[in-house]
Amino acid sequence: MKRNATAVWTGSLKEGAGKLTTQSTTLENTQYSFKSRFEEGVGTNPEELVAAAHSGCFTMQLSAYISEGGFEIESIETKCDINLVEGTIIGSHLTVAAKVKGITNAAFQELVTKAEKNCPISKLFNTEISTTATLV
Repeated sequence: MKRNATAVWTGSLKEGAGKLTTQSTTLENTQYSFKSRFEEGVGTNPEELVAAAHSGCFTMQLSAYISEGGFEIESIETKCDINLVEGTIIGSHLTVAAKVKGITNAAFQELVTKAEKNCPISKLFNTEISTTATLV
């Protein structure tokens, strides 16, 4: 399975603007800019999208592990904070609140740790990056 998204940027870094479109069109020409990334501008930014991806992926992985353990999930809510410092993402912190029938705190914490290590986005943070670039 492959998924894709496209970014189109026009102009300089600070005065320019971009639009993001995802394969599913959930994001379609969604605005992003220097201001939406580093100040308080309208639109999204890469770190916010990474946070959404990590919280969503982790929550699905945790759900799978809890279900495999035979427990009934009422709800799982995960907030992800991405920490960008001097141009480098230095951390991703997940805050989880879950309602699960019949599970002990120890068993839940074990599954949280397992999901944190094994969701595909967590694994992506430690992967090789490759690029194909063409001037047109």
